Amino acid sequence: MLIGIPKEPAQGETLVSATPDTVKKLIKLGYDVRVESGAGAQAHYPDEQYQEAGAQIVTREDAWAADIVTCLDEPPAEELALMGKGATLISRLNPNGNTELIDRLKAAGLTALAMDAVPRISRAQSMDVRSSMANIAGYRAIVEAANAFGRLFTGQVTAAGKVPPATVYVIGAGVAGLAAIGTANSMGAIVKATDVRPEVAEQVESMGGQFVDIPVKQESTDGYAKAMTADQEALALEVYTREAAAADIVITTALIPGRPAPRLITAEAVKRMKPGSVIVDLGAANGGNCELTEPDRVIQTENGVTIIGYRDLARRLSGQASQLYGQNVVNFFKLTTPGKDGVLVLNMEDEIVRGITVVLGGEGMWPPPPVKVSAAPAAPAQATLAAAEVEAEKPKSLFARWWWKIAAVALFVWLILSAPPGMQGHFFVFALAVVVGFYVITNVTHSLHTPLMSVTNAISGIIIVGALMQIGSSHPAVWIMAFVATVVASINIFGGFTVTHRMLGMFRRS
Repeated sequence: MLIGIPKEPAQGETLVSATPDTVKKLIKLGYDVRVESGAGAQAHYPDEQYQEAGAQIVTREDAWAADIVTCLDEPPAEELALMGKGATLISRLNPNGNTELIDRLKAAGLTALAMDAVPRISRAQSMDVRSSMANIAGYRAIVEAANAFGRLFTGQVTAAGKVPPATVYVIGAGVAGLAAIGTANSMGAIVKATDVRPEVAEQVESMGGQFVDIPVKQESTDGYAKAMTADQEALALEVYTREAAAADIVITTALIPGRPAPRLITAEAVKRMKPGSVIVDLGAANGGNCELTEPDRVIQTENGVTIIGYRDLARRLSGQASQLYGQNVVNFFKLTTPGKDGVLVLNMEDEIVRGITVVLGGEGMWPPPPVKVSAAPAAPAQATLAAAEVEAEKPKSLFARWWWKIAAVALFVWLILSAPPGMQGHFFVFALAVVVGFYVITNVTHSLHTPLMSVTNAISGIIIVGALMQIGSSHPAVWIMAFVATVVASINIFGGFTVTHRMLGMFRRS
């Protein structure tokens, strides 16, 4: 089958739905690819690169006349008219709020697949264009904030004085929020974040942020937060207002599919913020999370707060955004081209395929059956839980609880009594080392495990030196123990260096 990659018709669009890299991958799946001349120019992908990848450069009409057309957003009516009956359109179609488009697609006898409707399940993560674009938007939000902030993010101590770090407050810890948290943390800022889903607290902390709890809890069933009641909104606004007043930069990321962006920062909250503070509103395209946001504009309030309402943050990184979008499309084709023979197979029994199918051969398929997902851990089976409770309630005998401790003490006493007279002092040092080592190692945080590996390598080196000094002993027990100690310590050293080398390799540029 033939895939067409047209130039995006929207004014100011810088992205393209396929890059030279993703075109190669589509061809490997058996498809022929046509690219409209100049389609990738705004994303810095010239026609020559597409030709080298194996695509054919064609006119606008030829690109839209392909069996399958991939583009970014809803195409205008004149472009849809160029598609043949029975062709397939793959794009972001916003089917929940675009009934007129669905009617036009049905009338044209097309098959339409909405890439912005990919269900948020584990198996579909590689195809989720919303997450890909949100990730870029979250990163770019920090870049825009840093530009408008005009001060250092990281704290410094210099000969001229001390400079405190910037404080960044992120509302919403979804994909965009986590990207913003990670970027701000890497730039040296103190980062705080809030979300109505308490299960994301660990994710916030893993990105280097501090989770700020709010008195509103929700359990997600579709990967998104839900609209709050009036009482819940009032409670949440108190936290948002307090934290925004203390922050230098506020990033708002809250979106509810099919509804206007929820109001998180009121005009009164903006008045309480410090002069020079910055708000980047990622909900600007849906009305804004901040009451004063003006879409596609940067404004400054009377008290000196800058509010950025760009709706095109992903477009400001057009090359990477195009590559990620194109890879999402490729991953979908991998799912729907099982034979790698260039034939698109739409299996309506597959929840991903069914979930994004808006129109199938002119027949309306929207909305799809709901797909339930939850970030909360699954509850254990009642029978298993009951059995565990009964087992836990059984009292253990004194011998069952203490036999191994008694045996360990008896073994240690026997070793002391049977050892040569000069060894008693060594056993005392050994016992102290075991106690101190246990409490030191068990209290080391996970972030220090890599440098801790270097310390254990050094200790193992000392063990090897001691073992080599005893390996020539005439006593069989002594040289056997020395040999075993040498082997075990060597494994620890070489294994430690191997693991450390691999971990350091993750931070090297390819």
